[in-house]
Amino acid sequence: MSKKIRLGILGGGGDSLIGILHRVASFINDNYQIVGAVFNPDFETSVNFAKKIDIPTSRIYKDFDTLIEEELKLPKEERIQVCSVLTPNFLHFPMAKKLLENGFNVICEKPMTTTYEEAKILQATLEKAGTVFAVTHTYTGYPMVRQMREMIKAGAIGNIQKVDAQYYQGWINPIIHEKDKRSSTWRLDPEKSGISCCMGDIGVHAFNMIEYTTGMQIKSLLADLNYLYDDNKMDIDGTALVRFNTNAKGVIRTSQIATGEENGLVIKVYGNKGGLKWEQENPNYLYVLSEDKPLQVYKPGHAYNSDLSLDGTKLPPGHPEGIFDAMANIYLGVSRAIRGEKYNDGEFPTMLDGVRSLNFIESSVASHNQGNIWVDLD
Repeated sequence: MSKKIRLGILGGGGDSLIGILHRVASFINDNYQIVGAVFNPDFETSVNFAKKIDIPTSRIYKDFDTLIEEELKLPKEERIQVCSVLTPNFLHFPMAKKLLENGFNVICEKPMTTTYEEAKILQATLEKAGTVFAVTHTYTGYPMVRQMREMIKAGAIGNIQKVDAQYYQGWINPIIHEKDKRSSTWRLDPEKSGISCCMGDIGVHAFNMIEYTTGMQIKSLLADLNYLYDDNKMDIDGTALVRFNTNAKGVIRTSQIATGEENGLVIKVYGNKGGLKWEQENPNYLYVLSEDKPLQVYKPGHAYNSDLSLDGTKLPPGHPEGIFDAMANIYLGVSRAIRGEKYNDGEFPTMLDGVRSLNFIESSVASHNQGNIWVDLD
């Protein structure tokens, strides 16, 4: 019997970017084997895709409910141990909830649910289930993001005074200006995506990066969102001022209509002794800023990095590590948790991160709708 963790996949078939990302990430550290799936709502399409990527079709199921039913009939040592939920947002909650209720571990794409209330219900479900739950905020898996977290925790930049997180994309710009075109994507459909597009899709990454790297929680925010057209129900651009439980303040700037931008996630943290800056499009460089020293640049794989950073580094110095490696680091951490091994609490985002993310999304929309006022996060 294989010692690899038996992985199930929900969604992510065809040319899905997120599907490729998760499958490759699960293979990188040799900890997982895909044994069952529902890649597509159409059973034949799902089976054909399984054949294409050379996965046995005997446990490719016609739908999610059948997957649960049939897997539970198998001996425990054969059934799926953890299931990755890669479906559109509106399916995350019902699928994750049923998986937890039936004793499965879960790896879930973000946002974890479409409402804060659902997130709290899911949290209560996990507490009863006692299984492992991870939310794939992928960027937390980059070695230099982990190095940033550890340096801040160690006091390298002193007391934090200012945080600036930006996430700019331009992919919606070509479709937003024509009603028929913007109706073609589920991300602009509140029935499938939830109440927010920009804040819910990418703003939440910036929010998570702030809390992950600084170790501080955002206590309140004031948001101003942009829908561009009166008949467009979903935000596609926005800014939020944020306050912490200290004197530190910050800003989250997000856009999906920043023409020409690709995947411009940037996090900057400034303390009274120095600053740190990381850019997703140049992920192997962590910039260390100081008032009395030259600019320093940290890179992956060197002995000067933290244990958490080095554990997530797979290649020698000078060999670029990218988003597949970052997602693989999350899968690695989850594998340790499932096996009951010791792991760093920074190895993968948890249910708590998912709950706080939904709190952030709903608070941002509420702040905007109530006239751009300060709103407290729970």
